[in-house]
Amino acid sequence: MTDAPPNDGEILHRTENNVSWITLNRPAAMNAVTWDQREQIIALLTAASADPDIRCVVVTATGKGFCAGADLRGAPATAERVTGDVSRTIRLGAQRLIATILDCEKPVIAAVNGTAAGIGAHLALACDLVLATESARFIEVFVRRGLVPDGGGAYLLPRLIGPQRAKELMFFGDALPAADAERLGLVNRVVPEGELTKTAREWAERLAAGPTRALALTKQLVNASLDSDRATAFAAEATAQELNMTTRDAQEGVASFVERRSPTYEGR
Repeated sequence: MTDAPPNDGEILHRTENNVSWITLNRPAAMNAVTWDQREQIIALLTAASADPDIRCVVVTATGKGFCAGADLRGAPATAERVTGDVSRTIRLGAQRLIATILDCEKPVIAAVNGTAAGIGAHLALACDLVLATESARFIEVFVRRGLVPDGGGAYLLPRLIGPQRAKELMFFGDALPAADAERLGLVNRVVPEGELTKTAREWAERLAAGPTRALALTKQLVNASLDSDRATAFAAEATAQELNMTTRDAQEGVASFVERRSPTYEGR
């Protein structure tokens, strides 16, 4: 197990069995994410993409809340606001965080231990797989504050559950219990409180033992397909196959099939 470089303790990080564990650690604030935390998460996800020894990422939190949204009190001070400042802040902040998860070249699992609200909900839903405890809730809280959803919410939700369901969540801002989120397809599995970390570890280590480059290309294909026509998607699939067949893991997978044995993947 290796630890990340020292930080302020509001983001905990460790690497264990080729899995990068990123843990939000402001339980007293229900893990509302600050500017500094956001930058640390982005840096860790970017590093995970480039590190061949990291083969899966888990994002989770301490305490009773996963992430209550953005805590803007930690943002750098700015001069008088002018037109364009808000959109720039969103692009370089919340949207950049969500894009980093979507573009991460390793599978990313959200282990949601409690309330995920606002950007906290989108942080979880941008992940490739979502585990949640029975007490977890997802809240599109923006409408309660008279705000428009940010952090890619209006992009993510319709693609996950369709436009009508997405509008219902965003128009009313009601808390969505984990069981209902699973029924709608926002959550892969709901687990008892004491089994979240265990299940996340089992899933992550299983993915970390898999063909990492094939998983990265599969993630890219699935994400891109939501915005592609058939011809574009088919062309991307063919290119991905071409690229993947140059990897050692693809060659090992074929060899293991021919030799009637279990494959051993290296992530390369």
